[in-house]
Amino acid sequence: MDKTTPEKSRASTHIESRKSYVRASYERIADVREKWIRRNRYFYNKLSSFLKFIIEPGKRVLLFRSELGQLLPGIEPKEAVGVDICGRMAELASKKYPAYTFISADPETVELNGAFDYIVFYSLGDIIDLERAFINAGRFATEDTRLIVINYNYLWQPLVVFAEKIGWKVPQPTQNWLNIPVIENILYISGYEVIKKYHQILLPVGIPVISWLFNDVIAKAPFIKNLCFLQVVAAKKIANRPKDKVYSVSVIVPCKNEKGNIEDAVKRIPEMGKGTEIIFCDDKSTDGTADEVERMMREYPGRNIRLVHGPGICKAKNVWTGFEAATGDILMILDADLTVVPEELPYFYNAIAEGRGEFINGSRMIYPMQGQAMRSLNIIGNKFFSMSFSYLLGQRLTDTLCGTKVLWRRDWPRIRALLGSWGIEDRWGDYELIFGAAKLHLKVVEVPVHYFERVYGETKMTKRLTNGLIMLRMCMAALRKFKFV
Repeated sequence: MDKTTPEKSRASTHIESRKSYVRASYERIADVREKWIRRNRYFYNKLSSFLKFIIEPGKRVLLFRSELGQLLPGIEPKEAVGVDICGRMAELASKKYPAYTFISADPETVELNGAFDYIVFYSLGDIIDLERAFINAGRFATEDTRLIVINYNYLWQPLVVFAEKIGWKVPQPTQNWLNIPVIENILYISGYEVIKKYHQILLPVGIPVISWLFNDVIAKAPFIKNLCFLQVVAAKKIANRPKDKVYSVSVIVPCKNEKGNIEDAVKRIPEMGKGTEIIFCDDKSTDGTADEVERMMREYPGRNIRLVHGPGICKAKNVWTGFEAATGDILMILDADLTVVPEELPYFYNAIAEGRGEFINGSRMIYPMQGQAMRSLNIIGNKFFSMSFSYLLGQRLTDTLCGTKVLWRRDWPRIRALLGSWGIEDRWGDYELIFGAAKLHLKVVEVPVHYFERVYGETKMTKRLTNGLIMLRMCMAALRKFKFV
């Protein structure tokens, strides 16, 4: 006799009883839920504004615990499916937002067609089996899908219970009160890795000036942010790509008056994946750089060498020209001064091809540098901006200005759509790429590189004070974007 059968039966009965209790609780309040949403419109407006920032518009969105669909208009999806355990909630949501699809089902077992760009769990409080729900959601996700999990801070439990008792908050069934480490662990065992964590709304009621002070100023301070009412986690499925799967590569080499480095670049850039094209983006050089590239094309017919003419405005726009011309699956930037070792590009290829990251940033600040490869003032400035970025993005970065950066070509149009949205033009392009990757919740990892003195030509990083002020202004603009949402 199977002695475990009665235990399994009791467990199954308990879970089904819990589901019935949760479903019945929401059925009782479904017809008055709209009144409570209007009463707390400040909170829902703040949450909608935040979701609009972290979720790209025009995407396919799956919303679990959709209630009356009140969060979807702010997200502006191209297509949306809302799933709620309460049938009456789904019925009312369908009437209010006929452009979206709402169904009544358990998140652990719901059956849907196709994949979504974003899967949002609005409140984990009443989901019975979180691991099973996350695993089931993974069936509707690709490696590019982002999972957004919204959780009520467990520190607020006494206040929430009190608010329900005095009639300030709609009564809800007994909730799961979880902290961030617990959520991260459940996500991990369900096959996800966390990309970024947010803390939002320190004061969930609307009081003129006071609410702004608490939510847009005080709540952004270190330590204080941990007291916020909402904890939001962005995650992705853990990549499990076979190591024998290969991709094509486009190495973008922005160059201006770098004639003496062209042949060395051709000789030293390794072949990677299933094919490597080298795109020299000549930014209106006057030393014959373009002619040298054309000579290399004749001299090395076995290599896929291309010449693209840049606009002659700045490095960033020169790189974007190369991105637009590229045909490889993976885009790599290698500065033509060759101060970053071209032979180390396979490290970047392996990191992105094997799924360890989606945006790979080189770091020159790990290994000792050769001689005067970087001036002391540049080192100080780089460390300052690296610390600033680490705070802004919620992830440690050691070198924001390393020219070697690698991303998937499929992600470039999404980053391109964000160019120029950071308050000031980035003439180098490093900040635009990092900010864009962070905004899209791409997994950013750093690869250490060796950094050497330039052999030919002159550095383009002149006017260090002016450039530093431009970078500082971009950081201030990003502060408003990333922290004051």
